[in-house]
Amino acid sequence: MAIQYPKVKGKDIFKAFWKAMRFHIPSLVFAFIGVFLSGTVQVFAPLYYKKFIDIIATSPDRLASVPTLIHILLIILAINIGNWIGYRLSGFAGGYNEIRVMARLRQNSFDYLSKHSYGFFSDNFVGSIVQRVNRMARAYERISDSIFFDVSPLVLRLTGSVIVLWFLQPVFSVILLIWAVLFCIAQYIISVIKFPYDVKSAGKDSQTTGYLADTLTNHNTVQLFNSYKRESAGFWKILTEWRDVMWKVWNISLISDAIQSAFIFIAEFAIFYWGIINWSQGLMTIGMFTLLQLYFLDVSEKLWEVSRVIRNLYQAYADSKEMVEILMLPHEIKDIPTAKPLPKKVSGEIIFEDVTFSFQETREVLSHLSLMINAGEKVALVGPSGAGKSTFVRLLLRLYELSGGKIKIDGETIKDATLESLRHNISFVPQDPILFHRSLKENIRYGREDATEAEILEAAKLAHCDEFIQSLPKGYETLVGERGIKLSGGERQRIAIARAILKNAPILVLDEATSSLDSESEALIQDALTKLMEGKTVIVIAHRLSTIRKMDRILVLEDGKIVEEGTHDALTTTEGSLYKKLWTLQAGGFLLQEK
Repeated sequence: MAIQYPKVKGKDIFKAFWKAMRFHIPSLVFAFIGVFLSGTVQVFAPLYYKKFIDIIATSPDRLASVPTLIHILLIILAINIGNWIGYRLSGFAGGYNEIRVMARLRQNSFDYLSKHSYGFFSDNFVGSIVQRVNRMARAYERISDSIFFDVSPLVLRLTGSVIVLWFLQPVFSVILLIWAVLFCIAQYIISVIKFPYDVKSAGKDSQTTGYLADTLTNHNTVQLFNSYKRESAGFWKILTEWRDVMWKVWNISLISDAIQSAFIFIAEFAIFYWGIINWSQGLMTIGMFTLLQLYFLDVSEKLWEVSRVIRNLYQAYADSKEMVEILMLPHEIKDIPTAKPLPKKVSGEIIFEDVTFSFQETREVLSHLSLMINAGEKVALVGPSGAGKSTFVRLLLRLYELSGGKIKIDGETIKDATLESLRHNISFVPQDPILFHRSLKENIRYGREDATEAEILEAAKLAHCDEFIQSLPKGYETLVGERGIKLSGGERQRIAIARAILKNAPILVLDEATSSLDSESEALIQDALTKLMEGKTVIVIAHRLSTIRKMDRILVLEDGKIVEEGTHDALTTTEGSLYKKLWTLQAGGFLLQEK
């Protein structure tokens, strides 16, 4: 069932940003002070250029005008220094703010994502989630840059220019204001028309990247099946769709540029035409022409960026919305308000009371399952694929919520216990362990954070990791690669066993912990597993039935129910037993493929 994300509004995005911004208000204030200082002083600069040029054009005594001109130059210098200080202040303060808020946005996203359920990550591509986190952080950067360096300067300079012109030549003030408003309206309309194509082009771009990555990842398969032409044709089909959308985007951008250019030269013509009329009547000086030109060029430069600003804000909204959907999605598995830690000393008794679990209403995986596993008992789960073995373990770890019934550890319902204490008391060794791209030592220490060097080495030796680790150039400091790709399957599994040895939890779950080992390696660590299981409650998901003959009890699952239970010897001597059938198939040389 697809995840139903909550509907996100603008205020929800602001709340997500504010959660990170609130720690960095001073830098935000300094950035706006810098913007205000820079934008305000720049408004006054043209006034002094006007005076400067008017004195040069009209002064009858050049020498007598020099002190006044120098005085004006010094004022202009002071204005430029003020502008320089304000701009640098906004740059440094804004950068300081953006970097720290972006870091907090990533941290907030990481913290919230980490508490989402196993089911959430089963339904989402990890790469897509990572992109959402990064896009949200970059969205804040784009929004901040647009506000600091585009929107605020435009508002300040346009307002200042209109006010100054109103006192000098009101008609030019009105022309400038009407022109700016019409310009912004036109750009907004174009941006609204263009936005759906921007979104579509981004989707096609991601699709192109995905197809390319997928094909290159499966390069060997393409070679072995001689599928060059097929893949080339598939890639060209996607590229053609991307090309057609991008052509529309570019055409709309060209139309936008054309409209902006038309607005600018029409406004320039109107201002200077009116200026000539005023000059011919002696109502305007050369300095006033200069002031108009400076204001016009300054405002034009900022208005030219309006379409980009609107596009950036739309894109930032879309990018933020994707991540805020996840941040607003309630955690499926979480501690209830009254949750308490399990007792410090857990014996390991496990009880399933009438447990039912369904992924969907039409797919029941476990059906009214009741079971008691005594503390210290070694139990194996066997059965065909889809019988519910893996689900049984995931429910015990509370990776899924029950549809009905209860699971208890030492008499405590696991839903009433904190997730941290529950998982602290269970060690899990999966069939296909995935390691962090960190050193071997760090991967083993993941079993217990406070483990000493001696304890790590001892766990590695018991799991027979020490043998292959010592042969590596950097030994325990060797990085294992993404997901542990630099190690063989058997080596990864031994690292996972070393983790479990180090954790030493009272309940141990093994998902066929020796399945990736060759016969020699398996023999080496069987004694380690025997020591690891001593005094613990053990649940083994069995794929190779030869590994569970010494279990205290074997539970046979079929269609979400326990259909048989007993020892290996008892079950193999029972006529019509499903376990006997599975055992006969494997003993006869047929490996039953099961999950």
